[in-house]
Amino acid sequence: MVQGTTSDAGKSTLVAALCRVLYRRGVCVAPFKPQNMALNSAVTVDGGEIGRAQAVQAQASGLLPHTDMNPVLLKPNSDTGCQVIIHGKAVCNLEAMSYHAYKPTAMRAVLDSWQRLTMQYDCVIVEGAGSPAEINLRDNDIANMGFAEAVDCPVILIADIDKGGVFAHIVGTLALLSESERARVIGFVINRFRGDIALLQSGLDWLEQETGKPVLGVLPYLHNLHIEAEDAVPLSPSFGREIGVRSDMLKIIVPVLPHISNHTDFDALRLHPQVDFQFVKMGETIPSADLIIMPGSKNVRRDLEHLRANGWEQALTKHLRYGGKILGICGGFQMLGKAIHDPHAIEGETGSSAGFAWLNMETTLEQTKQLKQVSGTLTFADVSVTGYEIHMGISTGVALVKPALIINGKGEGAISQDNQIAGTYVHGLFDQAESSAAWLQWAGLQMQQPFDYVTFRESELDRLADCVEQHLDWKSLAQYL
Repeated sequence: MVQGTTSDAGKSTLVAALCRVLYRRGVCVAPFKPQNMALNSAVTVDGGEIGRAQAVQAQASGLLPHTDMNPVLLKPNSDTGCQVIIHGKAVCNLEAMSYHAYKPTAMRAVLDSWQRLTMQYDCVIVEGAGSPAEINLRDNDIANMGFAEAVDCPVILIADIDKGGVFAHIVGTLALLSESERARVIGFVINRFRGDIALLQSGLDWLEQETGKPVLGVLPYLHNLHIEAEDAVPLSPSFGREIGVRSDMLKIIVPVLPHISNHTDFDALRLHPQVDFQFVKMGETIPSADLIIMPGSKNVRRDLEHLRANGWEQALTKHLRYGGKILGICGGFQMLGKAIHDPHAIEGETGSSAGFAWLNMETTLEQTKQLKQVSGTLTFADVSVTGYEIHMGISTGVALVKPALIINGKGEGAISQDNQIAGTYVHGLFDQAESSAAWLQWAGLQMQQPFDYVTFRESELDRLADCVEQHLDWKSLAQYL
């Protein structure tokens, strides 16, 4: 099990790397995260949803994602509450204090999944959540040491040196663990190191002497590494671009909604050599663009309020007046309609909110979540598209008569009569090269360079695995694997 001294220490990345290294060595390996809190999720082969990080780790293992890889997923829909998803299905909404009382029930689901995975695979690599030293969360813990103790799992502790204070993070974390938990830690991995390793050696020697535990590896900072984010929105400009922004690039912006979900939809655009992509936070100046994409949201009505309060309705209206295109995905699609109704208090208080009314349709949030992997064709180009749907809204109205896609012989989504506005419930529109090219052409990019995001994503997993294979002490790890 990989646990971290902090959030974003590199747990997800190290688990993905370990899975890919073992997979390349012919080991039947699977990832596992007992409990995840994230708004980036993926639809599984068995018709549920799990955290996006575990889907990436499944890919690294040569597997299709399955709900047993992340049996408990928490999707925040407010500052204090979240939707609780057990074995891929939404079971309830709980406030934070109520969820702590629910943990024993969640733990049973975790142990059931763990048993099934360990019966099927030679090796299971587990990812912790946050830090095991969060004292306020230790009661009935199912995400870190509580799980490790329950199944007798050895633990690697990873720490991020790039933020500073790495030795304090490691020693302080150990100090806050119980005696049995400290004994469970088999060693440390220091992540994101830059510079000459000789300058770090005295600190590594001190750490091993102080703790009596080995440093299993020091992983270098991999510049421009692309691994799909577990949750945090990457706010840097177009990812990893080594050239400047050119005038012939297609300018795309996406508002960072307070409850934005599945922003990994846009990774392929951030990496595209002909796209100038930018996430725009609430309160920032809204720049001009060729295409504005309204992303998914875990609380559509509340995010609509934030958009209006921050001037986005006026900016979008002006954008359309000057001939710009708008694409809505999932919750963003719902916002483009006339109204959103929540009669069952799915995302907050019961009631209705007026949408932007650019598409003649209305959406009602239902109690059953739609979860499915889909494939079809675009209506405006002879191009196939594959993706997935995760939503609780059902949209109806005249706008749907002119769909954006055809899936299983039926129309899906909508395109306005003037061809300026489109919307769909399908995530992953830009992952496949042909589908991405068709959407970019619809938005105004004519002469395109081919960009295969799927192949690039695989190559980045291999680059990561190469690094970890080189810098980790595999002899020490062998006895535990």
